[in-house]
Amino acid sequence: MAQLEIVDVSKSYGTVEVLKNVNLSISSGEFVVFVGPSGCGKSTLLRMISGLEEIADGEIRLDGKVVNRVDPARRGVAMVFQSYALYPHMTAFQNMAFSLSMAREPKALIKEKVGRAAEILRLEKLLERRPGELSGGQKQRVAIGRAIVREPKVFLFDEPLSNLDTELRVQMRAELIQLHDKLGTTMIYVTHDQVEAMTLADKMVVMNGGIIQQCGSPLDLYDDPDNKFVAGFIGSPKMNFLRATVEAVHGGRITVADVGGGGRFDLPFAGFNASVREVELGIRPDYVEIASEVGRPGTLETKVAFVEELGDVTYIHTDTASGERLVIRSNKARYRGGAQCVASLDPAGILLFDRSGARIRSTH
Repeated sequence: MAQLEIVDVSKSYGTVEVLKNVNLSISSGEFVVFVGPSGCGKSTLLRMISGLEEIADGEIRLDGKVVNRVDPARRGVAMVFQSYALYPHMTAFQNMAFSLSMAREPKALIKEKVGRAAEILRLEKLLERRPGELSGGQKQRVAIGRAIVREPKVFLFDEPLSNLDTELRVQMRAELIQLHDKLGTTMIYVTHDQVEAMTLADKMVVMNGGIIQQCGSPLDLYDDPDNKFVAGFIGSPKMNFLRATVEAVHGGRITVADVGGGGRFDLPFAGFNASVREVELGIRPDYVEIASEVGRPGTLETKVAFVEELGDVTYIHTDTASGERLVIRSNKARYRGGAQCVASLDPAGILLFDRSGARIRSTH
């Protein structure tokens, strides 16, 4: 196991700044997931940790030692890529043993290490097969086994499940969690899939535009986002956002008007800055319901755009009078596109953001 520190790390390609003054501490044994949209810098940061990308500014420290100029093979890290990168003419055993063979390790030790990795990954009966005789999930397990035999201090995963179908992805996520529990080794995983990130991570690091937007446990980021980007990126369906005007601030409460083009809400909120007039309300579909009557406080009249019926739950995608999308979670209601419906917003689930996208927090 190893502790990793990233200190003031930046990276540019010509005039394009890919990473901007990144600082992050990863504790020994943590499963950390870098998540964000394509081009946010997450894979570049992973490759810099591995040594496959040069560190332009800042330091990367592994167990207190600066590894900026340490050869990738000597850093004590092992990387698993999106492509399996297996030698097609070699058996699974030979692929897993390749780095040990190149290092001229004793044959008995190679057999022991590969056998132990194969047992962990349930590959014992597949060791004599070549990649062409393996499924996608089996190939990925061989690639992970190739990393395990090196006994690294840190495992690095660069979107390793992207080439698998949905069922295999779910299975492999469970296997990765079990692998981490068995090995207890520090793991860093890159994905653009926020569901995958929330499933795997002890700590999530949300990135956008080369900047760490927020890091913390998956539920902390889901329930208590620092800004609109994190709030909108984490969660499926994404959080609803509705523009509003602050009408009054009084006695630990605020009144917001013009919500969704006409709604008016009275919200508990201590310590609100009365000089702020324009805000956005954020609310997850779980906190929006179908109202039984028009005009009730805390409701909005909307028009159904389309409906997602997923069996155990239905998501009703509606448009407000202001043209903003409001998604409602419902287990029973049945609507068709074009129908009118009334949405009720639970004040307990409403978050406030200023027009820059920063979270406005109550002082409660």
